[in-house]
Amino acid sequence: MDILKKLPVEGPVSLIAEFTARAGKAEEVAALLAGLAVDVRAEPGNVVFDTFRRLEAPEKFVVYEIYKDRAAFEAHIGASYGAVFNAKLRELIEEPNSVLTFLTPA
Repeated sequence: MDILKKLPVEGPVSLIAEFTARAGKAEEVAALLAGLAVDVRAEPGNVVFDTFRRLEAPEKFVVYEIYKDRAAFEAHIGASYGAVFNAKLRELIEEPNSVLTFLTPA
């Protein structure tokens, strides 16, 4: 992941992940995401893992994530359950993968 080279060495890693469920798959995506949330929130380096659906377009999902530091984020992306989640998610969403936007404090 090229973005890892740009992440700060110290301090928190914050991002949003966005994806759109295929027609008729939104509830399946929501259930899959709820299962992932349980695992991610149990990670020692996870600070926030909040999942949302857009009010005006409930087939569109937004996940807000914060990890305590780069090492915690790297542990998160290396977790085996994340790979399983992403493989299943790819079959249910319009995009090829989650669209990630990394954030920095203003």
